[in-house]
Amino acid sequence: MKLVIHSKNIEITDAIREYVHQKIEKAASHFQSITNEVDVHLSVARNPRINTRQAAEVTIYANGSVIRAEESSENLYASIDLVADKIARQLRKYKERRQDQKTHTQPTEVVVVESVVTDLIGDRTPELPNEVVRTKYFSMPPMTLAEALEQLQLVGHDFYMFRNSETGEINVIYERNHGGYGVIHPRNGNGHTNGKNGKSSHTNIVMPEKLHSK
Repeated sequence: MKLVIHSKNIEITDAIREYVHQKIEKAASHFQSITNEVDVHLSVARNPRINTRQAAEVTIYANGSVIRAEESSENLYASIDLVADKIARQLRKYKERRQDQKTHTQPTEVVVVESVVTDLIGDRTPELPNEVVRTKYFSMPPMTLAEALEQLQLVGHDFYMFRNSETGEINVIYERNHGGYGVIHPRNGNGHTNGKNGKSSHTNIVMPEKLHSK
């Protein structure tokens, strides 16, 4: 299992490196058969008004899936402990879900309802950084909406970008403020998307209860 440590605003000492290897490798020790690579990102916020300044983020690449966990506290070692426990739980859920899928031969049903969207922000206030502070690169194999939803739940974000296996387009699946999930589709240059006469390129997704719950 390959483990890579990155840092921001902090020097990775031998003691920190050894502690990360000890905790993260232990957390993933029962899942090495499905774990290809582990990326650990340690950072310290420069803002002294932030109490939980020291953060630890773990991203695991497991057989084409991405599993992510992040924790922060006043102490870096405590953050590493917290994120190790969290990623272990995420890995266990991932493995159980894979085993459960193997025992059920019936395909997952996805019900898609078309709707027109005028506001994707809702009552939230948009806050954008002054500059790009981090860049990530991911492989993007084609997947279904159901598979993309599973990835969204594994990475712990409120959105997930993926390549739709049915259309070949790049889509974004996200959690809606009032429950459920939505999908954003690209609009073609002619003002249409997939021949839908220029309707807003958005769908609501109603998933089976088993996938919908977290």
